[in-house]
Amino acid sequence: MRRILVVNPGSTSTKLAVFEDESPVWQSERSYSHSQLAPFKRALEQFEMRYADMLQILQERKVEVTTLSAVVSRGGPFKPMDGGTHPITPSLVGDVLGGRLQFEHASMLGVLLADRLLQDTGIPGFFVDPVSVDEFEPVARISGLPELERKSLVHALNIRAAARKIAARLNKDLQQLRFVMAHLGGGISICPLKYGRIVDVNNSVEGGPFSPERSGSLPVSSLVKLCFSGTLAEPEMMRKIAGLGGMTAHLGTNDAVEVEKRIAEGDRKAGKVYRAMAYQIAKEIGAMATVLNCMVDGIVLTGGLARSEMLTSWIRESVQFLAPVYVLPGEFEMEALALGALRVLRGEEKIRSHANR
Repeated sequence: MRRILVVNPGSTSTKLAVFEDESPVWQSERSYSHSQLAPFKRALEQFEMRYADMLQILQERKVEVTTLSAVVSRGGPFKPMDGGTHPITPSLVGDVLGGRLQFEHASMLGVLLADRLLQDTGIPGFFVDPVSVDEFEPVARISGLPELERKSLVHALNIRAAARKIAARLNKDLQQLRFVMAHLGGGISICPLKYGRIVDVNNSVEGGPFSPERSGSLPVSSLVKLCFSGTLAEPEMMRKIAGLGGMTAHLGTNDAVEVEKRIAEGDRKAGKVYRAMAYQIAKEIGAMATVLNCMVDGIVLTGGLARSEMLTSWIRESVQFLAPVYVLPGEFEMEALALGALRVLRGEEKIRSHANR
């Protein structure tokens, strides 16, 4: 039996869990309020606070590090790398500490927390399917300006976990299937999954459908004029695009439950904006289906927004002619992390290399 500790830091929480083989033993979460995080200008500055909280939880749960077979953490916006399970190495830790990342996000703290915990133990540390997974085909990288290459930033962990679940439901190997995957959350990632590889994605920080917090693709000329209008500094502009964009910009909330309540009470603007988000999601699914020559075994809707029957029904109406639509609400990050480590420990999957690409 393999005993695996899972470490999953997010923007406002750190989740921990212990799995024994495939079975979860316990899960705990430490949440952080905006006032608690306000003193920290960078995510890296939160490390000592989060590490102390992690040790407290492990003490409360009476977990001895020496009893673990491995620790597996969520990955962050590292340099581009293949999907799968990767080792936590000194060079990767150096990249995080040195700021050699595509951008800064609390998820990067996972490898630092695991590395500190495992010092001098000889127990392996892993991370699985970080947001920097890059399996693009060459043509997908080219934009309309040679200075601006298209980048792969994607909710790879939950996307691959959901795809594995649907493949198992179909009693087929994921390497034989072609899916269009839609992770619907605070950010939205829509990608063609071709025989297990994410060969394109909208990159929810820069384009695609607008989401509860992100603007998605915008009219480029108008965006440039807004940037040079002198009304907004660069940090404010970036915050409008990712954090205060999308549904938040239109309706003042990122809460889909609240928006649906407004719609039920007759709020026409809420209905129009929510429907527009579904419209853009469906449109992006159609675009990604063409990457697979419209030979699609299934369209999978997952993530927190997939809990909305209203939203998923609108999307289904538009795309079900392409392929069967499967809805897997919520996220499977903790399970996906544990199983990624377990496959490597069992020799069912080779550990990946994240040497510079």
